[in-house]
Amino acid sequence: MSGKRTALVTGGARGIGVEICRQLAERGLRVLVAARQVEAAEEACRTIGPGVLPLALDVSSAKSVSEAVREAAELTGGGVDVLVNNAGVSLDGELRPPYLDEEILRATLDVNLVGAWRVAEAVVPGMVRAGYGRVVNLTSSYGSLALMDSGRHPAYRVSKTALNALTRMLAGELAGTGVLVNAADPGWTRSGMGGSAAPRGPEEGADTPVWLATLPEDDATTGGLFAGRKPLPW
Repeated sequence: MSGKRTALVTGGARGIGVEICRQLAERGLRVLVAARQVEAAEEACRTIGPGVLPLALDVSSAKSVSEAVREAAELTGGGVDVLVNNAGVSLDGELRPPYLDEEILRATLDVNLVGAWRVAEAVVPGMVRAGYGRVVNLTSSYGSLALMDSGRHPAYRVSKTALNALTRMLAGELAGTGVLVNAADPGWTRSGMGGSAAPRGPEEGADTPVWLATLPEDDATTGGLFAGRKPLPW
């Protein structure tokens, strides 16, 4: 990848997000570490080291997304070349269908699906104009229809299935523009969401998202779902 690209990582102040930011910075990208509270982003930047900048961004707020993208342009003097939609929530607890908690469902969709969509809407047009872009949506095998065999974490599952659909739609719409759109399942990883019992560390969890975020310019991989750098069924 030539030149100094700018990457925006939502939910970048903790867990897998911090490690994605770290690995992208190590690969020479300028990284915007986005978090709801700028203080959290600043603390993450101090732990990561050079090559990163803090950014206040709440994906559940259209106003916050608009302001953050405007600030990103001011900070970097350009647009966003790489978007990693990492911000996400899991709020279900023990609830399973057919029972429904509409408040939990709406809150989950607003972050995991609509939040990713909001940020993509704000930055993808600039990628198209530049003729280059990488969009990586952090998903889960829980959202794979082919692998779905239970109703555990129903709102989370539905949100990730919908995010997978958004990935496919974006990839189709952006075909031939130089903007590649893929989904990455980091696997069960130790983090605030994954807990301490998860078998994978953040370094391993970040590997596939970072790989997709840094696909070379002559790569045409788009519209795929990957785990461990290998395709998963939708």
